[in-house]
Amino acid sequence: MMTTKTKTTIHKIGNFVGQEVTLQGWLANSRSSGSVQFLMIRDGTGFIQGIVAKNELLPEVFQLAHSLNQESSLEVTGIVREEKRAPGGYELTIKNLKLIGSSENYPITPKEHGIDFLMENRHLWFRSQRQQAILKIRHEIIKAIRDYLDSQGFVLVDAPILTPSACEGTTNLFEVQYFEDKAYLTQSGQLYMEAAAMALGKVYCFGPTFRAEKSKTRRHLTEFWMVEPEMAFCHLEDSLQTQEGMVSFIVSRVLENRKKELEYLKRDISKLEKIIPPFPRISYDESLEILKKKGLNPVWGNDFGGTDETILTEQFEKPIFVTHFPMACKAFYMKQDPVRPELAVCADLLAPEGYGEIIGGGQREEDLGLLEARMERMKMEKEPYQWYLDLRRFGTVPHGGFGLGIERTVSWICGLEHVREAIPFARTLYRIYP
Repeated sequence: MMTTKTKTTIHKIGNFVGQEVTLQGWLANSRSSGSVQFLMIRDGTGFIQGIVAKNELLPEVFQLAHSLNQESSLEVTGIVREEKRAPGGYELTIKNLKLIGSSENYPITPKEHGIDFLMENRHLWFRSQRQQAILKIRHEIIKAIRDYLDSQGFVLVDAPILTPSACEGTTNLFEVQYFEDKAYLTQSGQLYMEAAAMALGKVYCFGPTFRAEKSKTRRHLTEFWMVEPEMAFCHLEDSLQTQEGMVSFIVSRVLENRKKELEYLKRDISKLEKIIPPFPRISYDESLEILKKKGLNPVWGNDFGGTDETILTEQFEKPIFVTHFPMACKAFYMKQDPVRPELAVCADLLAPEGYGEIIGGGQREEDLGLLEARMERMKMEKEPYQWYLDLRRFGTVPHGGFGLGIERTVSWICGLEHVREAIPFARTLYRIYP
């Protein structure tokens, strides 16, 4: 009579203490003490150490274990036992082993490698425990965003990636040939979400966006992911409350479900535990005063740079809203402040610990005449935007929303030095491979 194997995965291994199980995975690394081999095995759900004792196995099985190279794929069968000193609390006493796929001269070894080498081998680098932890936290963040917005009555509406016109400005567009016409890779789905909000009330899109910025800072990518909620009958304060509710929900969900990954990254969890509403609100003018007191010489009318944002966030333990930027440094669709027309009814959310802007948003100009007049002053062609202007012609309402950058949020929550680790395959000024 044939017996069936109990196949499982590493994250469920605690359910089988004292039992024989079979795992399939890859050899992360190994070491030997002569008659005993120690195999660190990963399977995507976790890592576990397998013990291979020479006197308990057929000679050919022990020899196979001894000859395995890093990242060989394999199937192991063994007895699960508790081991409090082990990383996951369990070890596997291996009884049998089968090689599935060999691995010769694996390029990423346990030694230190330079970042250019690691990015060149990104397709292999995220097999490492650190990169897996980051990608699992990214997954948790994205799931939390969707769970929060869905629970608040938002409807997911997909925005196009190929667009006929700019959203954020014409200086950083990726242009592509669209049959006989020109098209652009989207900078934002916001304009399309405004249309959707007039039909469905509260909507959001989630997807990749593109900026042809020749920037080499630790916060910039040429391709990144954004979630962009938009709400009809929405004023600035409504949007700010949605933002702080969503961000605090994201952080709490990561703390609840990914504490192990945060600990592996050596993230200071106590700082994340302080991310609860309400978040401080300061005006653009107040921000300039803070910067001046810190020895900077900011110019009124300019947007903030990375250094400015870092200094501002170091003054607070929570994310901060900076509101009412000058119209001159904001997009054409922003609503003018009725009291101070030189200001926009908008806000950026800056993450603490020097991570800077993770959200930009505000109210949109709902008045057709004011919007057309602004486009004329900015010498914008109206024809590509007639559909957008229709939203003001047919039942216009106050509305607003925001865009949250996934990679910057992942960087902040994980405590990363650069956004390139916050996305599976980073696209930067000098990198489009692999």
